[in-house]
Amino acid sequence: MENEDNLSDEFRVHVVIPSKPNPILEKRIVFKVYKRRWFILFVLCLLNCSNSMLWLTFAPVADQSAQFMGVTLDQINWLSIIYMVVAIPLSFGTTWMLDTLGLRITLVLGSWLNMLGAVLRFVSVLGSLVSAAKFPVVMGGQTLCALAQPLVIFTPTKLAALWFPEHQRATANMIASMSNPLGILVASIFSPMIVGTTNNISSLLFIYAVPATIICFLATVGIRDSSPPTPPSASAESSTSEPFLEGIMLLLRNKAYMILLLCFGSGIAVFTCFSTLLEQIMCVRGYPNDFAGLCGGLFIVFGIVGAGFLGLYVDKTKKFIEATKVNMSLSALACIAFSVVSQMRNQRIALAVVCSLFGFFGFSIYPVAMELSVECSYPVGEATSAGLIFISGQIQSVIYILLLQGLTKPMADSPFSTCSAGDASLSWRVPMLVMAGLCSAFTCCFVIFFHTEYRRLDAEAQAIGKKPTLTACQTVTSQTLKTRQTPTTSQTDNTQDSDQKEEQASG
Repeated sequence: MENEDNLSDEFRVHVVIPSKPNPILEKRIVFKVYKRRWFILFVLCLLNCSNSMLWLTFAPVADQSAQFMGVTLDQINWLSIIYMVVAIPLSFGTTWMLDTLGLRITLVLGSWLNMLGAVLRFVSVLGSLVSAAKFPVVMGGQTLCALAQPLVIFTPTKLAALWFPEHQRATANMIASMSNPLGILVASIFSPMIVGTTNNISSLLFIYAVPATIICFLATVGIRDSSPPTPPSASAESSTSEPFLEGIMLLLRNKAYMILLLCFGSGIAVFTCFSTLLEQIMCVRGYPNDFAGLCGGLFIVFGIVGAGFLGLYVDKTKKFIEATKVNMSLSALACIAFSVVSQMRNQRIALAVVCSLFGFFGFSIYPVAMELSVECSYPVGEATSAGLIFISGQIQSVIYILLLQGLTKPMADSPFSTCSAGDASLSWRVPMLVMAGLCSAFTCCFVIFFHTEYRRLDAEAQAIGKKPTLTACQTVTSQTLKTRQTPTTSQTDNTQDSDQKEEQASG
């Protein structure tokens, strides 16, 4: 290692090799972090933000987009729905790719799909293309962007595990994960600003294609390795030590992980329903679209702020379980408050406050829960454990949206409605109570039944001869058991001394 004595980001740990080598930590390891980890994190954040911007490009300007392309609003809505349709079947392949082929190939492929989709969308609005072909070409570009989403959205946990030391992992995961809702916020603000008239749709698509192209160049040229030459932690050395299919089977037999998969997946579904149905819920009670947009913006902004605070907190304290349980409970209370206040008229301040709290406590759980999924399933690959939770959230999102829409009831009269004629007569009172009930039920299930140990932190503690930080009695994998059986330096020395004394006595 060049200039070993002057590297400020390097720290050494001596691991004594027992008579039976530990499969996870076998050698004397020099842990080192590299400054280029921040560049890779920066590129991932830009890519994640760009992909979510492309996802919701047309949603804030649906009317103008439909008029420009000569299609219906339902067809415009499919430009957003295609992301969910594509993500569910492709997520399994993405988790395999990320854990098997590596971080670099996954990110570069995702950046190229994102860029090609953005460019194809812009090509569709050029004058040389006939009007009838505009929407199919836009949908083709949007599908390419949708293919890139699983490659991008599963990456934060893997990047944090491979490139960042244990005291920075939750923060790195939080920064990368929160860049996705930041892109949603940017699209919600700038799409209406750019599209003053229907003639500016082409300008909108060009502006969104420029950053996608730049990010593709940065990823292709700047990201040279999937992992650093020297691991930043003991767990990074053994990342993805379980084969993909065996890892899936281990997860399915892991009680703590299955509880997290179901309960946190339900939380993702609740937030998807909130974001998707917010305007329809509020307009029935007389709240205009711009106020619904404001509430959605507050939801995202305060969520990013909350995630920042919580990420720093858990990086310092390692209290993943406590932080997740407390925030899920407070998020459930905010969901109940929203289900009640959203059915009242002239409650703008209360609605704004509730939406802010809902985002602050709810959004902040996501990166911490992704880290917790790795801690309770180690040494299964990080992309596999985090990816299955995302898949669970997507599947439950579809079920929840269909369920809530099916529970709406026609209203005899809605004189204060600001909705379009088709939505004005639908009551959301029962669906909102059902959503609050589901959120509360799964939160109680998680708080009561979820118990686990921090397997990855335990392995790292054993690597440097520290006492493991256990949180509960939990059956562990054979890999973790072997890690715990690794003797410390002092224990090995004492054993050697005892053996020498016994040999002398027998002699």
